[in-house]
Amino acid sequence: MFDLKNLTVSAGIGLILTALFLLCALFAPLIAPFPMSQIVGDVWEPMSPVHLLGTDSLGRDLLSRMIYGARTTIFIAAMATALSFSLGAILGFTAAVVGGLVDTLMSRFVDLLMSIPTLIFGLIVLAVLPSTNATLIFVMGVLSSTRVYRLSRAVAVDINAMDFVEAAKLRGEGLGWIIFREILPNALSPLVAELGLRFIFSVLFLSALSFLGLGVQPPEADWGGMVKENKDGIIFGFLAALIPAGAIAALAISVNLIADWVLTRTTSLKGGRD
Repeated sequence: MFDLKNLTVSAGIGLILTALFLLCALFAPLIAPFPMSQIVGDVWEPMSPVHLLGTDSLGRDLLSRMIYGARTTIFIAAMATALSFSLGAILGFTAAVVGGLVDTLMSRFVDLLMSIPTLIFGLIVLAVLPSTNATLIFVMGVLSSTRVYRLSRAVAVDINAMDFVEAAKLRGEGLGWIIFREILPNALSPLVAELGLRFIFSVLFLSALSFLGLGVQPPEADWGGMVKENKDGIIFGFLAALIPAGAIAALAISVNLIADWVLTRTTSLKGGRD
């Protein structure tokens, strides 16, 4: 679909960084020099040949925690993003195609959910439900799906009025055919761009929840929780909290660079066909 010969410098950097993060997430037990929760030294040891990034607030190897944290952070954010797109896009396309009372009720319900600040809503729900990874994925996916719904519906309304969709309806095609064979292929460009933004939002949202104590629970590692665990070290000049914070920023930037390039390529390819 995409010619890598046309890969820009910024997209190449984003692709390399994202690939490194994914490799860390996939092969964490093989790459990490120490087990995730094993205490291997003193508190906040500086960088050394043994501990390349030093140790954390309990004496665990920070590099190993970072590698295992990549697995947890990327997995939960990716699953939440997949849920938000599956739910939001299908419901948005359905509302646009069916219209009428169904569209009105669904859109007003989404407006109600969007009127509540996302972080506050997430904190309230997670304060009641157990803070498991499955619960985090469900809450993050549902809350993020409202933005995907609004975008999907707005795009699908315009596509639904086009001649080829009307022709499909006259042929007697069902709702599923119209959504997945007529509307979805022509709505990919904005959805791809939104995919990157939703993934970044999921990473930041998960990190915020973990920093506040309602995200991934210890001793499991994730980058937001690592910032919380090591924040007191900044007072004493230790940078253990800044390393996972930098990893969150690097992941967000790299994914956004790729999403921008994909959006540019899909737009230019459509323009070329026209």
